[in-house]
Amino acid sequence: MTDSLKTRPRRLRRSQLSVPGSSEKMMAKAAGSAADHVFLDLEDAVAPNAKVAARSKIVTALRDLDWGNKTRCVRINDLGTEYAYEDVITVVEGAGAHLDTIMVPKVKTAHDVMWIDILLGQIERKLGLTRRIGVEVLIEEVEGMMNIDAIAAASPRLECLIFGMGDYSASQGIDIGSAFGPSGYPGDIWHYPRYRLAIAARAHGLDAVDGPFADFRNPEAYREECRRAMTLGCVGKWAIHPAQIEPALEVFSPSAEAVTRARKLAAAYAEAQARGEGAVQVDGVMVDVASIRILQNVIDKAEMIGM
Repeated sequence: MTDSLKTRPRRLRRSQLSVPGSSEKMMAKAAGSAADHVFLDLEDAVAPNAKVAARSKIVTALRDLDWGNKTRCVRINDLGTEYAYEDVITVVEGAGAHLDTIMVPKVKTAHDVMWIDILLGQIERKLGLTRRIGVEVLIEEVEGMMNIDAIAAASPRLECLIFGMGDYSASQGIDIGSAFGPSGYPGDIWHYPRYRLAIAARAHGLDAVDGPFADFRNPEAYREECRRAMTLGCVGKWAIHPAQIEPALEVFSPSAEAVTRARKLAAAYAEAQARGEGAVQVDGVMVDVASIRILQNVIDKAEMIGM
């Protein structure tokens, strides 16, 4: 395997836009959107009698539309269905060179990731692809949350863990009203699963992404969900409607002031190190090796964005 197939790429995932793979019109609009990442859906957004036809529509969209610098992703159907293996074969054989990642829903065990890894590897060798197709997985079952560490370590092809709170609610028996509206729960009902997912992702060098927020007509509530996810270490959130793209980009991007300050402090620390000092005071703030690790996260994100 070439070096290009061994390297896990860095991708922006501040806003992951969901688009039905059965709609040529919506896919065309998504290609021109400001989202970092677009996933063309073959699962929940496509009716059973439209799934097979949607595959060829997705192949055409991937091959013919100008996606710019976006991450191009396809969400296949649940591995427990009769659709999943042909979703992968049809889409990858038809548009493999134009595809960045495959998103796998309802992942429960590491074996699910290993299965998709093996199948993708076989198709890549058959087609002679030189660029590895990545995998993103949805943790939306309690079994998946219980097995999340093994899942996160299952394949070097894996790039991203996503918390899918909709199906997770059903899996854990959480009332839908409590999950997506006011409830008597004293705090963020998603704090633990979001935090648990972010820890597993970070431990294995993966991106952690927060899932959908259904009320796209409530931008402030969406922003708050973005802020909560970002605070716990997530790099982005789903957008189920184009109106959610800009709020996610805003929340998951560092401010220009934060970037300037991070670079100033990092430069001062580098100068201190050159003098043999382990810490330096800048504008009344002590900067040491621990704080530099935090600042570097801001600098790295800014470089990816182009700030």
